[in-house]
Amino acid sequence: MIWEALGSVVLGLALSWAAVSRLSDRLPSRSRVLTAGLVGALFGAYLTHMAVGPGHPLATLLGAGAVGAVTLSLLLRPSGPPSRIRGRSAAA
Repeated sequence: MIWEALGSVVLGLALSWAAVSRLSDRLPSRSRVLTAGLVGALFGAYLTHMAVGPGHPLATLLGAGAVGAVTLSLLLRPSGPPSRIRGRSAAA
């Protein structure tokens, strides 16, 4: 289980680093992205380990990568300039 946790930490940091290097203009600060990827991967490893049981390190790492990627995708902001939404007022 220690190797699964260490593997998920490395995987989470690698996913975070890749996201920061490719999408730095659409993400918050680097430390927040690294923390979110690390915590997401650890939670994914824990969740997958509890679901499939011990003895499945590849499945655990796949779960860690999936949950880590989803966690990082929640931090993305839309690209481009902000647009204003025009709507009709209730009185019109």
